[in-house]
Amino acid sequence: MNKFLCCTLVLLDISIKWTIQDDSPPKYFHYDPGTSRQLLCDQCPPGSYVKQHCTATSPTQCAPCPDQYYTEEWNSNDECQYCNTVCKELQYIKQECTSTQNRVCECIEGRYLELEFCLKHTECPPGFGVAQPGTPESDTVCKRCPEGFFSNETSSKAACLKHTNCSALGLKTALKGNAVRDNICQENTDTTPQKCGIDVTLCEEALFRFAVPTQLTPNWLNILAESLPGTKVSTENIERIKQRHSSQEQTFQLLKLWKQQNKEQDMVKKIIQDIDLCENTVLKHIGHPNLTFEHLNTLMASLPGKKVGKEDIERTMKLCQPADQVLKLLNLWRIKNGDQDTIKGLMYGLKHLKTYHFPKRTIQSLKKVIKFLHRFTMYRLYQKLFLEMIGSQVKSVKVRCV
Repeated sequence: MNKFLCCTLVLLDISIKWTIQDDSPPKYFHYDPGTSRQLLCDQCPPGSYVKQHCTATSPTQCAPCPDQYYTEEWNSNDECQYCNTVCKELQYIKQECTSTQNRVCECIEGRYLELEFCLKHTECPPGFGVAQPGTPESDTVCKRCPEGFFSNETSSKAACLKHTNCSALGLKTALKGNAVRDNICQENTDTTPQKCGIDVTLCEEALFRFAVPTQLTPNWLNILAESLPGTKVSTENIERIKQRHSSQEQTFQLLKLWKQQNKEQDMVKKIIQDIDLCENTVLKHIGHPNLTFEHLNTLMASLPGKKVGKEDIERTMKLCQPADQVLKLLNLWRIKNGDQDTIKGLMYGLKHLKTYHFPKRTIQSLKKVIKFLHRFTMYRLYQKLFLEMIGSQVKSVKVRCV
């Protein structure tokens, strides 16, 4: 017979026997005093023990482990093992005793087992981030923040954060960050003096509110970011927006950043063009009053919620052109009051301004701005330009108008 064929048949025979052996219970040797012979008996499966060893005429008899006893493996034991594990201080029972497993204990959240003690997870200091979170069995692994990242807190969970990209936000870097501090950004007054540091304009707010559902889900911002076409806003910037801004303000900041990143796309150019047209109309109504400090202070005091202070008003009058001062102060009021609607706040304030000696011309101008931003034709245009563009995921969410 061919030598190669012979070897193949031998290996095949061994493989078949091995497979058959794997399918049968493991064996153990037992001396039978009745016949004075050594027998090969079947072991008992996990969760049981040998009640009666095999004989020449009968197989092994197995019995289940009683309560609070167990066997983890195939065995030839005459009895099961007692569930002897007792959970210690700062531990809880992860798995109760079963017929196949001893009781399992685990350290509570925030601690890990070390030499029978549950020690608190190490907190990484500023300048270090969590490279590997702690588990019930292992401690936190800290790592120094690399170039371009920082951590300004002591934490057992927080990783290093990437430095804010000021230029991507349309800002300039006032102070470069390090391992314990983020970049500090400021308005680029060389390129946008006419904006006077206004974050989100009244027209942008009116447009962006179309994308904000009545009830915000925890992952709403990520859904919106993924739905927007063109260059996506990075995960780092999304997380930074979540950390720094209130729920509705997060949407405004995301859309403003997305608009900045995609300003060369035709669809976005159209949106920017219509926003500019809206802002020119607003300025035509509200940009002419030359209001005094007392007038501006009265206007801000009339708005509900947290007040814009006198120092903010003085700074605004110093940095902003008269035409931009009211818009800047309304912007500051929105930021201070989280999810408040600026137009609704302004409507509330106008009711109270009537009781003060406030310029009637300015009151009429503010009313015209409110009426303009409430016009149905404008919202319908924005809805067509914006909501249809960002996809079915956002369309399916119920949205509200200002």
